Amino acid sequence: MVRIERIQPDHPLYAQECALREQVLLRPVGCDMDRFRVEYPGMEEGFIHFVAVVDHPTGPRVVGTALLFPNYPEPGTGKVMQVAVDLQRQGEGIGRNLIIAIESHGFGRLGLREIFCHSQLSAVEFYERLGWVADEGIFMEMGIGHRRLAIRDADAGHTQ
Repeated sequence: MVRIERIQPDHPLYAQECALREQVLLRPVGCDMDRFRVEYPGMEEGFIHFVAVVDHPTGPRVVGTALLFPNYPEPGTGKVMQVAVDLQRQGEGIGRNLIIAIESHGFGRLGLREIFCHSQLSAVEFYERLGWVADEGIFMEMGIGHRRLAIRDADAGHTQ
């Protein structure tokens, strides 16, 4: 059974989270965590870290991760970054559950109006199936084509 947890950089699972991000996202584009921290100073500390965890005989294992950078680039908006699922566990709904957790936290607990991401072209349909809407146009990040997608809080602007 996969469970979603929110962790901090001082959590015992953080090293596994970073290793998964390096394996799935960073190394394929010639990057690692050290370079990421240098090129994006202060972001790592500002992220809210979500991990998908399974129990294993040797201890908990991180099989997915996603980051939310709240109130970026402005108050009320959050950016999802570095969504990664273990290559052997893709297609099991882990990424979907991570995004649902981020939406719930971002809209429900933080009161964000909009959450967006810069999605690799290969993942655009994943977000669209979750109700995210793609902007027009393709842009390059880390040498890979991306599109901006976003989802807005359906309750934003409504009084209860």
